[in-house]
Amino acid sequence: MYIRRVMTRRAAGETYYSYRLVESRREGGRVRQMTLLNLGSHFELPEDQWGLLCLRLGQLLGQQGVLLPADAGADVEAAAQALAARLVARAPAQNAPAASADFVEVDVASLELVRPRSVGVEHVGLYALAQLQLEPLLQSLGINAITCAMISAQVVGRMAAPGSERATWGWLNERSALAELLDLSLHKLSIMRLYRAADVLIKHQEAIETQLFARVQDIFDLSAMVSLYDLTNTYFEGAARANPKARRGHSKEKRTDCPLLTLGLVLDSSGFVRRSRVLAGNAVECRSLAGMLEDLNAPHGALVVMDRGIATEDNLAWLGQQGYRYLVVSREQARVAPQGKMTVTTAGGETITVERVLDADRGEVRLYCHSPGRELKETGISQRFCKRFEVGLQKLADGLAKPRGPKHPDVIHQRIGRLRQSSFGAARHYAITVETDPEQTRVIAICWQKIPVAGTMLTDPGVYCLRSNETTWDEERLWRTYMMLTDLEAVFRSLKSELGLRPVYHAKEERGDSHLFISVLAYQCVQLLRRQLKDKDIDLSWRALRDILSAQQRVTVRFQQKDGKTLHIRKTTTPEPKLKALYDALGLVSLPGGTRKRVD
Repeated sequence: MYIRRVMTRRAAGETYYSYRLVESRREGGRVRQMTLLNLGSHFELPEDQWGLLCLRLGQLLGQQGVLLPADAGADVEAAAQALAARLVARAPAQNAPAASADFVEVDVASLELVRPRSVGVEHVGLYALAQLQLEPLLQSLGINAITCAMISAQVVGRMAAPGSERATWGWLNERSALAELLDLSLHKLSIMRLYRAADVLIKHQEAIETQLFARVQDIFDLSAMVSLYDLTNTYFEGAARANPKARRGHSKEKRTDCPLLTLGLVLDSSGFVRRSRVLAGNAVECRSLAGMLEDLNAPHGALVVMDRGIATEDNLAWLGQQGYRYLVVSREQARVAPQGKMTVTTAGGETITVERVLDADRGEVRLYCHSPGRELKETGISQRFCKRFEVGLQKLADGLAKPRGPKHPDVIHQRIGRLRQSSFGAARHYAITVETDPEQTRVIAICWQKIPVAGTMLTDPGVYCLRSNETTWDEERLWRTYMMLTDLEAVFRSLKSELGLRPVYHAKEERGDSHLFISVLAYQCVQLLRRQLKDKDIDLSWRALRDILSAQQRVTVRFQQKDGKTLHIRKTTTPEPKLKALYDALGLVSLPGGTRKRVD
């Protein structure tokens, strides 16, 4: 074997050099030079190391009489390993069972298992992308084949090994068989192709989201009349000064030390993303609704379900004016416990008491609800904050008897004020009296009495109110529709913990946006897979599914034959029963990649 440098002329007349791995073979009385691999125009190994590379490659392929020189370096070894793997992967596929047995005599002691690569998540990830018809969509947008493959690789990589684009590049090269399934020659590409593919992707975000959701509707025959809306945020590693959206705000991960980036999602009731938008890190939930729904072009009369933080009077008025229906948690401070005996039962078996009250003047219906589970939780919260507040007051009272304890009225009132601010509302249930000496220069006693305020969490734990301008629905339909919002919370948890939404390492705005969009596309694939598996009575989280899928590997088995030649077989491991059940439910072959056989 040797490497040949070949001059190639483009159609425009420009010339460039490419490199090929060539082998001389005798056929009859003639010697022919056969091109084994096209190494591309960016083959970077220095020419003085080509000989060492071919010697090492011959050794890996099992050719006789090959001795590796002692001065062969790490670059030669890495290139030789990659080329040997490509040669084995390019061997003819043997997907169908052989018509007859194929026996060879081998030296069992020579057995080697090399180049293990994960293939399970990759297999179902590509299946999901094929179901969504992402590649034809990208091609219709004028995106070339390699960029399409790199986009698919990033989406599947986010499903299998969530992380940054740099981490995805390492995973593609070192741990995954995805490049083999995509027929990608990674040695010809650099990590910049990954970044540039993401740049191309974000430019077509709106068209891609529209087409993918339309495809999901076709697959599952979905109705698009319920939209779930909410925001979450992620944080940057670094200052991200070049990104105008990187702003400090209220971090839901308590990362007050980092600038943030906000992701707004509009989901269908089925849990699929209809529209996403990246907003500044300090975006206020109640101010972003109109822009998102206008971009969404939601159908007239669609029902919008959102949480209390977004359900301002201005937003509700805007929804009514635009012809939307809405279902929200009321922002009213006073709690009203349901008086009737109507109940609904949750999926977990909990009984929720509800009361439907029509407000004809507003054209709304209110659904007053009481949850025993929520009551238990809120009772614990109230008791904890009340106890903390009383402990603070007692500490101030005890300090009055200490020689150096604070006693001046101004200082005492200031400290009581600080306790009120940090009490999370518990202070309003206490009447506090500060007694001073006749000169009013020294506090002599601090007394307090607990007087619970009616209509609060302390007096009515577990009570909440839903309000809607959909006045024709009954209690159960209103309540169950609102509970769909918990699916959106599950989406955010999945995006952050399972699909690499956080953190963001990019300094440029478009790169940060594309990082979040790739996670959204990965979520669409995960939701499609989980929905299809759920129809087959397999209801598992993506983390659990990924653990099952990740057990399957693709390996190369290498033997020395009796005739002195080396047998290479590239094959996928037999799936475990749980994995086989997943493949059967999805209608997939259980040995992705087929079998490749090469004899040297």
